Parts: sequence; C-alpha cells; structure tokens
Amino acid sequence: MKKLIQVQNVTKTFDGQVVLKGISLDIYENEFVTLLGPSGCGKTTLLRIIAGFLEPNEGHVIMDGEDIATVPAYKRDVNTVFQHYALFPHLDVYENIAFGLKIKKEPKDIIDQKVKRMISLVGLEEFEHRDVTTLSGGQQQRVAIARALVNEPRVLLLDESLSALDKNLRKEMQLELKQIQQEVGITFIFVTHDQEEALTMSDKIVIMRDGEIEQIGTPLEVYNEPVNEYCARFIGDSNIIDGVMIKDNLVHFDDADYECVDKGFKENEPVDIVLRPEDIDIVPRNKGLINGEVKSVLFKGVHYAVIVETSSGTSKTVTMHVTANRDIENKEAHEHISASSFYMDLEDVPTLTRSDVITRANAQAWDDEDEYVSLSKVEYNVEEKVGSYDCTFATDKGTEITIKIYVVEPTVIEDENKEEGIQAFDFITTVDEIKESVALDTDLIRWADATAWNLEDESRVEIWDVKYDFDDETITEGDYHVTFSTQGRELKLETTDHIEEGERIGLTWSPEDVHVMRKMGA
Repeated sequence: MKKLIQVQNVTKTFDGQVVLKGISLDIYENEFVTLLGPSGCGKTTLLRIIAGFLEPNEGHVIMDGEDIATVPAYKRDVNTVFQHYALFPHLDVYENIAFGLKIKKEPKDIIDQKVKRMISLVGLEEFEHRDVTTLSGGQQQRVAIARALVNEPRVLLLDESLSALDKNLRKEMQLELKQIQQEVGITFIFVTHDQEEALTMSDKIVIMRDGEIEQIGTPLEVYNEPVNEYCARFIGDSNIIDGVMIKDNLVHFDDADYECVDKGFKENEPVDIVLRPEDIDIVPRNKGLINGEVKSVLFKGVHYAVIVETSSGTSKTVTMHVTANRDIENKEAHEHISASSFYMDLEDVPTLTRSDVITRANAQAWDDEDEYVSLSKVEYNVEEKVGSYDCTFATDKGTEITIKIYVVEPTVIEDENKEEGIQAFDFITTVDEIKESVALDTDLIRWADATAWNLEDESRVEIWDVKYDFDDETITEGDYHVTFSTQGRELKLETTDHIEEGERIGLTWSPEDVHVMRKMGA
C-alpha cells in the first residue's frame, strides 16, 4: 500500500509542557488507524496536528510528498468528525450534509446526487428532512459522518466520536463505522481510549503513553504480542508475572521453569510474562502445569470470570491458646469482670498505654443487668525485656481479675523473592470470644497482632488470607494453629464450565500462550 501521511519527529508543547515527544508514524491509503491511550497521552493533540487545527513546534507532516505542517485546516484534504458532532441545529439532515458542498458552490444536481448517496450510505433514507435535534445520538453521528464524507476527503479524522453513545449503540456503530470505511475506501484515523473499539475496527493500532508511541501493530499483534507491561494492561485483560528468561524458549516464574516460544533475550534476564485469561485451561488437580484454589467466580453472561490462587504469599503460623471463659463474678457487688492474657512485641513496650492494655486483653466489666461497668484500675509494670508480667483490672466496687502479659521477641518471616515480611504472635482467647465473633478473620488478625510489610520501602501489605484448623461453632479449650498470609499469585481465567469457589483444580497452557516481554525502562 502507498504511504498517504508521514508524521516525522513531531513535537508539541503547551505552556512549557511537552505533550508530544518526537512522534513518527506512517499511515497508508485505505487504512483504518486508531490512536489508543488514556486521557492526556497526546492522541487528540496528534489528531489535531494532522487535521491542521494545531501546528507542531518541530517536525513534519507529509501528505502525498508535501509537507502540510503549516497548511491551514481548510486547505487540507481531510475532514474531522468531532466528539459532539457540531451539527447545525437550524438545518435539517439533508441541509447539514449538503453544507460543505454549498460552500464550494457545487451545482445543485451534483449536490443532490452526492448527498443522497451519503444518506443511503449511512442508512438515513427516511430522515433526510428531519430536524437534527430530534434524532438519536446514533443518528446524529451518522449525519456528522455523512457531512464529512460528502466532501470526498482523502482522510477522515474521528475524535472519540462514539464516546457519547450508550454501550449497545456504541457496539453497533463500531461495526457500521468499519463497514462505511470499507465502502468509501478512504483512510480513517480514529482516536479513542476504549480498547474494545480499537480491537473491533482497526487495521492498525497506535498505543500512546505520555506523548510517545509505545507500540504499533495490528489488533492481533498488539493483543498477542504486547511489547511491555503498559501495552499488555491497556489491551485486554492480562495476568502479568515477574519472571527470569533462563534461555531461549525457557522462562522461570513462581519457582518453576516453563516452555515458551520467545527468543533473543539475555540469559537470566529479568522479564515480564503475559498469560491471557482465555489461554489458561482448567484440568483435574495434579494433571496440569500448576495447581490452584478457586478464590472467586463471577458469571459474565457467556463465560465465568474466575480468580485462582496458584501460590501462597508470605506466611506466618502462630498458636492460638483457647481457654474456658474467665469471667469472675463478684456476687456482693453484682458485677462480673473478664480479661485474657496476651503476647506483645518487645519493641512495643515503651509505647504501651492503659488503653492498649485494655484492648489487647479485651478487658471488660458488667453488672447483673448486662450494663458495662468502668474499669477504674489498670495496674501493670511491664519491663523492656522478655518475660511475663502481671496485670490487674478492677472496678470501683473491687471486682478484679489478674492476667499475664507475655513480652516476646517476635519471629519475623522475610521472603526476599516476594520482597515481603510478616509477623504475628501466639495469643490467648476464650471459647466464647471465638463463638461470638462476627468477623472472625479480622478478630484473629487483631488478636495475633498480625502485620505484613514491603521489605523495600516498609509500606504496609495486606493480610490477605487467614487459615485455621478448627470449627468456630464447636471449638473447645486447647491449642490451635492459625496461619496468616499475604496475597499469593492469583491468575485470572475465563471458562464456560461452572466451577465452585474453594474448588482445588489444575491449570495448564501451551508454550505459545506464554508471552515474554522486556521490563519497562530496560
């Protein structure tokens, strides 16, 4: 195909801010090109430079061998359809479409032929004398397209022209727009931030970020072969995994080696890996490449969107000492009091307050009417060294209880590969506290003072999973293990088979489904 437009090293600044950073792009005859990217990436600025509404600070815009960078918009062989159509409300459909031809002083019979052809092309045969303000959004868009095409431009520019339509109409117009482009046989340049629009209509997609082009390719190329994490996340749903390229056709992630079809990387080069949800197949447990546990299932109409945890995060297991209920009754004062011994970090001793002690011990007092009674006395003398210390709680009427505060050096679990640390303490609780908990996972995290953090910047990491080996409804006195974990590797996948949360399954894929990308900035 012949090159129609060549954008060469175009830069554009506004108030000292660089919006386009040396953009170069070739656009061919009869091609449907989509400029795709988030708001502020420069796609609309590039479109306006091609249209002639803006001049570049540097660079060239070549059309048919002529530099048109400084040629005004009305002298260029291009037309633009704007986001809000800009129809003339005082003109009907026919007159809106004919407007440009009348400005050019075309003969009336030629105008009539061209307008009626355009009305037929966009499917508005019964609307030619309809007031445009009474038309639906889709019909108004058809008028705007017809008005632009009737001038027979070499290039039609569309600036997010489907964004004002509802979801169903957008899908319908995507197909119609592609069909119109094929019928008239001219170049379309379309701006959008909608990946589905880009994949549906385009011959070529140009993915932009921060005033630069990240990738140019066909819809299949940018979907199946994204060049980096940004493009992979912007086009379609992705599982993106940190890995290491061991050698050609062999990549390592999540403690295992996997075959792939990628070559040309350095040995042991850090890479990003893409696994698309639709490329992962469910098989019986231990029959695939990895095993996993189904964490969530969401019905999407034609398929289920499934989240499967395939590897655990950083974990810490503690012992939960469950005792009988330790309520102490003061019959003379008609009061009750309870509290539990607890463990605490040696580092927390200097900042320990009366309120902390009450909270950690879950200390409380109440009367025979189940009304709370104030704890007027909280006595403890905890030293900054490992050991056990008495702590006494009491009311004004002398109802009291003594517990133990165990000061310990915490055992921190650090996972250098995941760059995470986690700690939690053994703890003591009662049967009733377990049975009466309305958010047991949250209470277990609080009782164990479980925390996790990023080893690199010490930012907080969420405790994602709490596993335990007891039934909270039938629990009795004894010692139980509780494991706190950060989020492990989770893979998104799509399936038409019904599957249940909690189900343990196997997952598999082919080497062709593993796409290896260079790290951004590498």
